[in-house]
Amino acid sequence: MKMELPKNLRYNEYVWVKVEGKKATLGMTDYGLQQIKEIVFIELPKVGQSVRKGEEFTVLESVKWSGRISSPISGKVIEVHEELFDDPSTINRDPYGEGWICRIELSDSNELKELMDYGKATKWVEENL
Repeated sequence: MKMELPKNLRYNEYVWVKVEGKKATLGMTDYGLQQIKEIVFIELPKVGQSVRKGEEFTVLESVKWSGRISSPISGKVIEVHEELFDDPSTINRDPYGEGWICRIELSDSNELKELMDYGKATKWVEENL
């Protein structure tokens, strides 16, 4: 099973993070999506909402699974991808592009050091397939 992992992102097991200064975009990894399968519903965070590392920032549902997804970083939600309400399957089709979930203003950039880079994430995926 082939997994896509862009080199310019940071990762935990299920969520990718793209850092741009003090802002970060979050989305689901290819590995996480292959576990969940086809997304049919998403509950997005609210703009202005604070999220903490390890706490829920979104809820995803597939035909056979529903679950809360934890944020890999802390901060304040500054933008959500509202188009996902109408077509949550965009997450499956383009997880690292149009399938992004939200943007966060980072409150602790040191948390980024705890995320995996491309090399570590690739090794982690290979060990867990």
